[in-house]
Amino acid sequence: MAPRILLVRHGQTEWSVSGRHTGRTDIPLTDAGRDTVRRLGERLQGTPWEDLLSYAEVRTSPLVRASETCELAGFGDRAKEWDTLMEWDYGAYEGLKPDEIRAERPDWNIWRDGVPGGETPDGLAARADEAVDWARSTADRDGCDVLVFAHGHFLRMLAARWLGLPASSGALFRLEPASLSVLGWAYGAPAVERWNDTGHLD
Repeated sequence: MAPRILLVRHGQTEWSVSGRHTGRTDIPLTDAGRDTVRRLGERLQGTPWEDLLSYAEVRTSPLVRASETCELAGFGDRAKEWDTLMEWDYGAYEGLKPDEIRAERPDWNIWRDGVPGGETPDGLAARADEAVDWARSTADRDGCDVLVFAHGHFLRMLAARWLGLPASSGALFRLEPASLSVLGWAYGAPAVERWNDTGHLD
């Protein structure tokens, strides 16, 4: 059975609202973020997702904004925490907004340049590759999809690596809080089946 990865980006936090880079800083969801995640959970517990996810293996980043999203969406009792799914380590840029960084480095692009004192794009890509390998081996062994709860930059990199694209291609995949995405297959090749779906918030 061809494996799929279902991706959930965590709900809104104070830092995601303000646009601050939130890597390893462990901050919770806002009340609005919790509401959107509950609405996503209601969607995933209904048709057709309930049947599709009934046997899915679930993993979550251990950071509270992701693990709380997993719990509120109704999958906390099935999920295993996995450090591989943690957000990009932003090093010296942790907590800064892009405009603040570009005031010092006008041409800066995180997907190309990385961050001082933090994780390189290739380092993040290596972690994404680990998640891709896990998803494909799980499907081969158990014949089921996998569901992950994680973070914006990491999941964008995961999409790029699922498709066999270079690390810099993560820049092409915009991703909103509390969104649902599905990476699957088309004619035997890796493909994006669904991306940045926030229909449950309409």
